[in-house]
Amino acid sequence: MRKILCCAASAAALIFAANAADTPAPKKQPVAAKPAVKTAPSKTTPQKTSSVRPPATRTTTARSTTASRRPATNTTAAARRPVVTWRNRQASPSTDRYKEIQDALVAKGYLQSDDATGNWNNSSVEAMKRFQAEQNLDSTGRINSLSLIALGLGPKYEAVPAPKPSDTSININQR
Repeated sequence: MRKILCCAASAAALIFAANAADTPAPKKQPVAAKPAVKTAPSKTTPQKTSSVRPPATRTTTARSTTASRRPATNTTAAARRPVVTWRNRQASPSTDRYKEIQDALVAKGYLQSDDATGNWNNSSVEAMKRFQAEQNLDSTGRINSLSLIALGLGPKYEAVPAPKPSDTSININQR
């Protein structure tokens, strides 16, 4: 019985192979070339019309659908709103704060007392530069946090009271 089944299987394989060899292989159709990217027509060159099939529609991705839902905006520099960061959010010091900084420079001997008017002028900048140079800071003459801390005008922190000893604590030596 095994011999019969083996012979039948091999005969079927030979017949199948013979039929496959007789039929010609299907020809592959050439893949259509992708359409060229169109550029905006210039005013001097007339736009050519093509008899080629129209470009295939683009598949929509998550990124393009989000972009297409946004309204078109004018992106010129004048129309853009400035981005607010921690650097440009800080306002310039008030005249009282300038006076406080100048008084600290007077107390340290870098500025004359008659120059401490509350207006940040060239004498204040020069005094700040000298102070920053002696403190091994960047001597730019600009008011920055390191300079204010060195002048003693940095952030003010409230003193945290020391914890009181608990009355319920047990002294081991008292027995």
